Amino acid sequence: MSLFIGIDSGTQSTKAVVLDLEQNKVIAEARAPHQLIAGLPVGHMEQHPRDWTAALDSVISEIAAKVDRARVRGIGVSGQQHGFVPLDEKGDVIRPAKLWCDTSTVAECAWLTRKIGGAKAAIRQAGLLFLPGFTAPKILWLKRHEPQNYRRLRHVLLPHDYLNFYLTGNFFMEYGDASGTALMDVRKRVWSKAVIGAIDRNLADWLPPLSDSHLAAGLLRADLAAKYGLSTDVVVSAGGGDNMMGAIGTGNVTPGVVTASFGTSGTIYAFAKKPVVDPEGEIAAFCSSTGGWLPLLCTMNVTTVTEQVRALFGLDHAALNAAVAAAPAGAGGLILLPYLAGERTPNVPEGSGVLLGLTNQTFNATHLARAAMEGATMGMNYGLRRLAQLGVKAREIRVTGGGAKSPVWRQLMADIFGVPVVAMVEDEGAALGGALQAAWCTSLLDGNKVKLTDFTQSIVALDESTRCLPDRARVARYRELQTLQDQLSLALRPIFARQRHLAAD
Repeated sequence: MSLFIGIDSGTQSTKAVVLDLEQNKVIAEARAPHQLIAGLPVGHMEQHPRDWTAALDSVISEIAAKVDRARVRGIGVSGQQHGFVPLDEKGDVIRPAKLWCDTSTVAECAWLTRKIGGAKAAIRQAGLLFLPGFTAPKILWLKRHEPQNYRRLRHVLLPHDYLNFYLTGNFFMEYGDASGTALMDVRKRVWSKAVIGAIDRNLADWLPPLSDSHLAAGLLRADLAAKYGLSTDVVVSAGGGDNMMGAIGTGNVTPGVVTASFGTSGTIYAFAKKPVVDPEGEIAAFCSSTGGWLPLLCTMNVTTVTEQVRALFGLDHAALNAAVAAAPAGAGGLILLPYLAGERTPNVPEGSGVLLGLTNQTFNATHLARAAMEGATMGMNYGLRRLAQLGVKAREIRVTGGGAKSPVWRQLMADIFGVPVVAMVEDEGAALGGALQAAWCTSLLDGNKVKLTDFTQSIVALDESTRCLPDRARVARYRELQTLQDQLSLALRPIFARQRHLAAD
């Protein structure tokens, strides 16, 4: 039976897994770190794409050495969404990529919104608002701030598309990741002429044609095949954004499943057979990388918040969990508004972190640790409640990411979300999703009439030992605290811009 490599190129590292279809499990893993560019102004978050390809070379070479290379049939790539990789006519990178967490494009978002005719017009044309995380305002930012670089622009790719280009030499973009650019009409799955025209009518020539997610981006380049010791017949599947691949890797490919990822950022999403467009624009009306849609909320501050607190008090992860467990539910009324990097859901790009409820009793490591974990989780619950208002209701939540490894945090999730929470047997959901999509794509190329569910149902598994059920009393308490956090956020939004201006002086 065949082997398939799944890649997840994230903000902090690149992960790889090898899926063995004979054993129906992951048989090898590898990881390589990469860094953000240091010293940039507040709100600017960038990386060098060459760091991604170096990490990609490293992890594929490492895992290829652990398996029978002749059995490797396909590679599927997951990448951080929304990043803007600008290439020139030769396909060379013009400047570092601006990332999903870059919030320097607030002015461009406002300009695009006015140009298109307002927020309702943006949702009508693209199904999304123009938010700083998305790709469209990043392209406009380049045009307005770096005109010399913009004049060289001839190809626009997303991070996972760039890795596909590196692996195959082909410019390719599939519907799922493309739906996060805010350049696409997510209902019709076509590039939006109105949005593209608002930025630059030439942009239409610099975007790849849109392709179905079950298609292949191409075959592995001969020189890379030789470098990795793999066959030149290895198929590189369409791949997708990390959330789209994470959906596949958690079996979130049919209605009724909800996934939450607790990593650097936080996402909650569900599969839908029809577009789920939020008239308020708070929930992203993305397409999936499976042929459906993927309504999604994203918060920018999750494990970054708990890691800051852990570092502040010099705690290891076990000590942090112990500190959280030692404090009462609700942290004695201490509430953290966790906008350390601004926020996307709700849309508060100029926000900052705020503590409410500091007293002689709560000004200590245990209460602050609990407030940090609760604050980040209630930040995600804000969006989960909005999803429910749009008809996407969770009966159970499958959790992945660093936060999912903590039993204390999983119980806290269950109590705040008010539904059972369970982790996965294979936690690298996005990388596993890439491998599963590669298996699906390759099997279709072989002439087999298969569905993606034929692979997910036999391979994706829940770790029942991690299941946490909500406690009724704590659910009620967190409902009250959620209301307070939401009220605090609304009250401070007019103040955040002024505070950031003062902080920059």
